[in-house]
Amino acid sequence: MDAEVQRPWLAHYPEDIPKHIDYDEKTLQEYLREGAEREPNKTLLHFLGKEMTFSEVYESSLRFANSLRSLGVEQGDRVAIMLANTPQSVISYYGTLMAGAVVVQTNPLYVERELEHQMVDSGAKVIVCLDLVYPRVMNVLGKTKLEHVIVTHIKDYLPFPKNLIYPFIQKKNTGLKVDVKYGRTTHSFVQLLKSADNQEIPLEVNPKEDLALLQYTGGTTGVAKGVMLTHYNLVANTTQCIKWMHKLDHGNEVILCALPFFHVYGMTVGMNFAVMDRSKMVILPKFDTKQTLQAIEKQKVSIFPGAPTMYIGLINDPTVQKYNLSSIEVCISGSAPLPVEVQQRFEDLTGGKLSEGFGLTEASPVTHFNLMWGKRPSGSIGLPWPDTDVAILSAETGEPAEPGEVGELIIKGPQVMQGYWNRPEDTGATFHDGWLLTGDMGYMDEEGFFFIVDRKKDMIIAGGFNIYPREIEEVLFEHEAIQEAVAVGVPDPYRGETVKAFIVLKESMDVTEKELNDFCRERLSAYKVPRLFEFRKELPKTMVGKVLRRALLEEEKEKQKEKVTS
Repeated sequence: MDAEVQRPWLAHYPEDIPKHIDYDEKTLQEYLREGAEREPNKTLLHFLGKEMTFSEVYESSLRFANSLRSLGVEQGDRVAIMLANTPQSVISYYGTLMAGAVVVQTNPLYVERELEHQMVDSGAKVIVCLDLVYPRVMNVLGKTKLEHVIVTHIKDYLPFPKNLIYPFIQKKNTGLKVDVKYGRTTHSFVQLLKSADNQEIPLEVNPKEDLALLQYTGGTTGVAKGVMLTHYNLVANTTQCIKWMHKLDHGNEVILCALPFFHVYGMTVGMNFAVMDRSKMVILPKFDTKQTLQAIEKQKVSIFPGAPTMYIGLINDPTVQKYNLSSIEVCISGSAPLPVEVQQRFEDLTGGKLSEGFGLTEASPVTHFNLMWGKRPSGSIGLPWPDTDVAILSAETGEPAEPGEVGELIIKGPQVMQGYWNRPEDTGATFHDGWLLTGDMGYMDEEGFFFIVDRKKDMIIAGGFNIYPREIEEVLFEHEAIQEAVAVGVPDPYRGETVKAFIVLKESMDVTEKELNDFCRERLSAYKVPRLFEFRKELPKTMVGKVLRRALLEEEKEKQKEKVTS
């Protein structure tokens, strides 16, 4: 198969982008240590007015590593990080690696059933969480192997007087005031670091074989699986990203980190990029249009990785013209298709370049990207990154497809995962002769540009989040009134897609949309809850009784067309 890969895309590489890279066989934390040694006083992160230098982040990470060791964490153990973007999330990430442990990134939006599954599956020994999610963690603690909980607060790393004001703002916005009961197994993040030493822990790590991260994803099914990514996988993908941005002033850029670090995309093109490139990251705990516009102007942000919903939100903000966004040089768009009109409007607004790429968690995550300064065919996901081989397998023959022929996208490269955690059968089904089978249908044109025509089976992408219908359907089926349920992604002008559930009720049973909404919200993260419900007497099915999901999608598209033309 390797001999048949022609790589026509290499002809489009500018001279400054290497066709092959010699990747460092280093751990991720070595880059933080080198930054602290060579430029100790250089600012690494800015967080709502608080700044920390490379040496400060490095020392804090060492203290966190030693804290983990004092709690019994050994090399190879898993440590879960359930944090929004904060200095603590950076410190916890690199500190966990310095302790020789494996990071398990955990979405703070997870409800208890999702959290329990991930903790049980990963076997995490320690979890670091925000005070706001502490009650959820405690409710699942006894069902997992978690031995210790480390709790932190947003205010812990805010400058004065914001650190005093923030708890009142938090209570006003959330209605919550969480009382954390510290003790033998529940610890304060700040106090742990104060009492720990800052000595390096001697480790023997093989970057190509030893895991740095378990990143959970549904893959091509609805079962959340831990993607095993090594230090080498993540270093390679971040290096590819740095080399692709060939016109930047490396070491002096300012990266807006509004994409969550608990998502591998935000982790690679935001946090790891900043550390390895020795650039400054401007961290936002969540995406807010006003806060983002202010950050771009005040901090002179030059790199803005995001999802299309972020760019849509900014260009439609009524105050956007009041801000100077001219510092923007490049915007890296991923997680969902980027509408051409959004790209054009954002580039007109900032004068920078906004290009779309493609990736998946199993590839750390980026595999393709459009050129920032070069040809960008409309609708294309771009060219494969250096050392990334890509082929299209014909849906009809299973052989390599001709240019323009639609088939399954398969990938091989240094960023591709080792496999799924404790799931050898799933791993075997996802690889073929060393190639990662993406499940995405697409084609390559004559010049080597790639296009996606259909996504992984039935996956929904809403606001950049991957949502698997099966998980929603399983929750709906738990309701006593529901006989049949199917969830699909329908077009949404802001989120890209939104979740719609088609419901068939049991005879003589009844339920309202509000009741179903409340039912789902107790069992699913907010972004997975159906926004639309439609009750039907029956659902379209095949001869063997399988629901024709595609037929429902086609009906929705027809409805959209009728709305536009009426």
